[in-house]
Amino acid sequence: MTAGFIVSGTDTEIGKTVFSAMLTLALGATYWKPVQAGLEEGTDRETVQRLTGLPVAHFPEEGYRLNTPASPHLSAELDGVGIDVDALQPPAVEGPLVIEGAGGLLVPLTRRFLTIDIFKRWDLPVILCARTALGTINHSLLSVEALRAREIEIHGIAFIGDENADSERTIIEFSGVRRLGRLPRLEVLNSDTLATAFAENFDLKDFVTP
Repeated sequence: MTAGFIVSGTDTEIGKTVFSAMLTLALGATYWKPVQAGLEEGTDRETVQRLTGLPVAHFPEEGYRLNTPASPHLSAELDGVGIDVDALQPPAVEGPLVIEGAGGLLVPLTRRFLTIDIFKRWDLPVILCARTALGTINHSLLSVEALRAREIEIHGIAFIGDENADSERTIIEFSGVRRLGRLPRLEVLNSDTLATAFAENFDLKDFVTP
């Protein structure tokens, strides 16, 4: 099995694509988006490639590219596409792999299969990205419980947004999950600012797996 991480979020639109770009750059990893739902404004793969400046070889194509920006199960139905979860397998790559999921853990891939179910099959540690805004305690702790109920390894929690020390502390204390750091809001997004953000807010040793 390829070494690496699955990056998931406690919600949608919280910044996990930017976090994935930062982590991909820091590790010199390969980035993979299993299912891209919504193509009109560009794909997450294109965004991460642009932000990191890494060669195209670091960005294998998505398993599915769906037109409508919606939950993958609905987007696939609107496109007349059937997502074959048995065929959806991480690419074999040299070095670490960063897999970015679609939305949160319980987002449906089909009418019978949730995103978290395929994470269980892939057997890679999950990095949970949590916003720091109001509601994060509930969303984060529920996400942790969902992962633990399926015995999925949680590598740690990465917070995204403005500092909210009490919420972060509360989540870590109740969950017992490792705090990896916090990605602050960045006025400019490029490889230099992402590298600086990682160096200032995270520890590379926390992302080195055996």
